[in-house]
Amino acid sequence: MAAYDKGDIVLMKKAHPCGTNRWLITRVGADIKIQCEGCGHVVMMTRQKFDKGFKKVLEKGPAQTNN
Repeated sequence: MAAYDKGDIVLMKKAHPCGTNRWLITRVGADIKIQCEGCGHVVMMTRQKFDKGFKKVLEKGPAQTNN
């Protein structure tokens, strides 16, 4: 199980050009989709690229239930 999940706010190594490096994870799968908390820009990247730029989870999102 990964240290991050959909709905988490994560800290990335590089800041976005708008000046923030806080991102909301909106999709987790083979690719990861993240949204900038500063300006709302959405970026989709491979899990490998995300893992390389990922620093830590700042806030956990709402608990996910598996049915």
